[in-house]
Amino acid sequence: MKNAQESGSTRQMIMTLLKMKGPQPIAALAGQLGITEMGVRRHLLTLEREGLARTKVVRQAMGRPLHLYSLTDRADDYFPKNYHHLTLDLLRELELSSGREAVHGLFEGRRRRLLAQYAPTMERRTLEERVAELTRVQNAGGYMAEWSAGEDGTYEIREYNCPIRQVAVQYGKACQCEQHLFEELLDANLSRTECMAEGGHCCHYTIRPRTRTNPEQ
Repeated sequence: MKNAQESGSTRQMIMTLLKMKGPQPIAALAGQLGITEMGVRRHLLTLEREGLARTKVVRQAMGRPLHLYSLTDRADDYFPKNYHHLTLDLLRELELSSGREAVHGLFEGRRRRLLAQYAPTMERRTLEERVAELTRVQNAGGYMAEWSAGEDGTYEIREYNCPIRQVAVQYGKACQCEQHLFEELLDANLSRTECMAEGGHCCHYTIRPRTRTNPEQ
């Protein structure tokens, strides 16, 4: 375990150096990290295989060509992001200038857009198929979702990650719109029994089929 931890730490240090200083040759990285060039090369090869680093050959006036290593755009996801701070600042500015209803209008607009985008994929499907498809959509959005079926005809969806959690903590309307979106896409009754924005371990939805009334009765 210790070797794995050390390996992960060295890898992150290499990525940090490339992020802060730009393209670097192996010798420069080895000198800054205090490890052998062979050790640095091993980590860089792993990063290249994972699509996180790339190499560029620079020909010099004298001597051998220089191999410079840099990060790919994909590696950007491995560094801290504070996008939610900017989002919250913008929402607060909108609230101050136009009122809280204007902020709610943004969330409602997002719900309508997502409904129009995904509703066609739900047509002519059973409730179980719609639950499975909604879970797939949420996973594509980074929600780490799973679903299960109960013996009583109900279903459950659990989301273990919330990309908009920081926003939802400040604006509960985001969670309300998500629940309404799910109800519309699934054409079912939903109840949320746990919410990460409210301190829960996950966002837990219980789904029940809607009772259809017979107009001839």
